[in-house]
Amino acid sequence: MSNQFKTFLFLGALTLLLVFFGNALGGTGGMKVALVMAAIMNLTSYWMSDKIVLRMYNAQQISPQQAPELSAMVGDLAQAAGVPMPKLFVVPQETPNAFATGRNPSNAVVAVTEGIVNLLSPSELKGVLAHEMTHVRNRDILIQSVAATIGGAIMMLADMFRFSALSAGDQSNEQRRGNPLHLLLMATLGPLAAMLIQTAISRSREFIADEGGARLCRDGEPLARALEKLQTAAHQMPMLVNPGTENMFIVNPLTGGGLMSLFSTHPPVEERVARLRAMRFD
Repeated sequence: MSNQFKTFLFLGALTLLLVFFGNALGGTGGMKVALVMAAIMNLTSYWMSDKIVLRMYNAQQISPQQAPELSAMVGDLAQAAGVPMPKLFVVPQETPNAFATGRNPSNAVVAVTEGIVNLLSPSELKGVLAHEMTHVRNRDILIQSVAATIGGAIMMLADMFRFSALSAGDQSNEQRRGNPLHLLLMATLGPLAAMLIQTAISRSREFIADEGGARLCRDGEPLARALEKLQTAAHQMPMLVNPGTENMFIVNPLTGGGLMSLFSTHPPVEERVARLRAMRFD
């Protein structure tokens, strides 16, 4: 099963989850209200995603004159990917990492930390940039925003029901809606299931970006080496990030094992590296 198909399968599952829990928790009217509210919030975030995250990390735009080799690399990859040249920003952090943002390819931004430029070889850095260029070409910010909107609506419905259930509604309310304990359990499991599906979508997009980046470079080895280096550095020098933006980075800047790995927005680096090294180019 391809990762593209998995993405749309997960989005479909998320939509069905919204319909099921929306009707169970808030009826059709409640589901529509939650969906509209979530859409408004996430549309604002999507439209201003580049400005929000760049300001959050104090990223500074750099010109071709300031970083000629880096700019030339990004320009070549943009041409190969068939997208406009994105703006290039540098984040003043030593922890090596990178991300792409922007509402569409014409308004895209690629950002790298100072640490990644110092750590990686030119070919490894090109592999990372090719990964980010694939995110831009595939409009992954839009896909993540759609998933966040549906997931956010489910979260709102669950919060609405918890509030009404815990505020001791009347008997007619209980008879109409069903057993409060049962619905409270559903209100807990709904957001949990939505979160698991959202992280699965994020992981599938990372695999696609890895593959696309390797094809742009006609070689998966440089990106594989880069991912290994970045994972090691992430453990040695944890990055100060907003947890809400962790899915944007090429490697997860937050560490966590055990059950927390179920909620990771990134696939295991070992699996990503193995897939890259198994790729063949004719």
